[in-house]
Amino acid sequence: MSTSAERVYVARLAGTTVFDPIGDAVGRVRDVVILLRRSAAPVAVGLVVEVPGRRRVFLPLTRVTSIVPGQVICTGVLNLRRFKARASETLAIAELFERSVTLKDGGDKALIEDVAIEPMRGGTWAVSKLYVRKAARRKGVLGFSRRGEAVVVEIDEVTGLMRRDEVQGAHLVIQTFADHKPADLAAALMEMSPERSAEIAAALDDERLADVLEELPEDEQIALLGTLQSDRAADVLEAMDRDDAADLLGDLPAAQAQALLQLMEPEDAEQVRQLLGYEDDTAGGLMTTEPVIVGPETSVASCLSLVRKQEMPPALASMVFVVRPPLETPTGRYIGLVHLQRLLREAPHELIGSYVDPAIEPLGAQDSLAEVSRRMAAYDILALPVVDEDHRLLGAISIDDVLDHLLPRDWREHVDEHLDESEKPGVA
Repeated sequence: MSTSAERVYVARLAGTTVFDPIGDAVGRVRDVVILLRRSAAPVAVGLVVEVPGRRRVFLPLTRVTSIVPGQVICTGVLNLRRFKARASETLAIAELFERSVTLKDGGDKALIEDVAIEPMRGGTWAVSKLYVRKAARRKGVLGFSRRGEAVVVEIDEVTGLMRRDEVQGAHLVIQTFADHKPADLAAALMEMSPERSAEIAAALDDERLADVLEELPEDEQIALLGTLQSDRAADVLEAMDRDDAADLLGDLPAAQAQALLQLMEPEDAEQVRQLLGYEDDTAGGLMTTEPVIVGPETSVASCLSLVRKQEMPPALASMVFVVRPPLETPTGRYIGLVHLQRLLREAPHELIGSYVDPAIEPLGAQDSLAEVSRRMAAYDILALPVVDEDHRLLGAISIDDVLDHLLPRDWREHVDEHLDESEKPGVA
């Protein structure tokens, strides 16, 4: 092991680029895997490295040949199996940071803010020091304040390192992923213990948790939803896209699904029930009930403002659907769709009804997945409308809805298999 500094702090290591011996970047460090032991000092055994495709894999520290500021050098070929912490393993950033410990000297309470690891003989790394912030006393009550004194202590100068308690916050993990896509946080939750992922879920707001749930595999969705109180679970389901909420409820026992529907707002619950009435592999089962819907008298400028909304998925933002009132699904009679490119070419004051594409035929709610796929490929389009027998718009199917059903159910677990060979990390 060759390191420029004998001691490495985990917080500074996070985000560091990992290189192979010939200088090619293979990923970035996202966390450090630690073994906490009751009868011996804790040791660091590996790094969690994010590789192309946002997959997080395990890199044993025995394969790390150098850690210097700004880079980690590894040897050998990375195992691209998605990392999942074992029961005996602890993630330093996700699970140790913000943990409450007691200082033996004086008995003060403190929160862990950083962890130092040092190389030992035989290629192992020991957890040697902790950077902690002492609690501050306010009005005689012991509370944790950022104004408390920060100190570096030896690992054997604290107690309670192995004890997880309610004091440990989740906000640090949430803050770390604040600028990341929901899929990134979903991947991180899959790496954590069920208890820790439940803590993170409890601390997320409803909208963010809904976005994260939509990115998880079905079994992980069910498990995480099961950690929430029923009222909170219903609120999160309301915040999810209607088709995703219907898919999740469809995987739950009927009694549980009905109980959650009863707790949801009546309008939201009714839309989800509508989707639950269709088979999964039909247009009705695939569609969302919340595309961009406008009347024919809407101006081009107003339509552009609707598709610019940040929460609008790109595929659905590629077009607007024009209908007679009412504009809520099921709408009045469906007129047609207008492509975003056409909107960009027209004057802002023009009315949208003049630019409907007459070549795109809508789908019926009972059309099969095969028909949906064939039609989407034939039209070379990102979304298609779904209408009922009275030609009222029921919703729209986007390309991501189709791919979710065409790909294997566990496709998120095998992202690396679909990467180009040049994108896969490793050492020749």
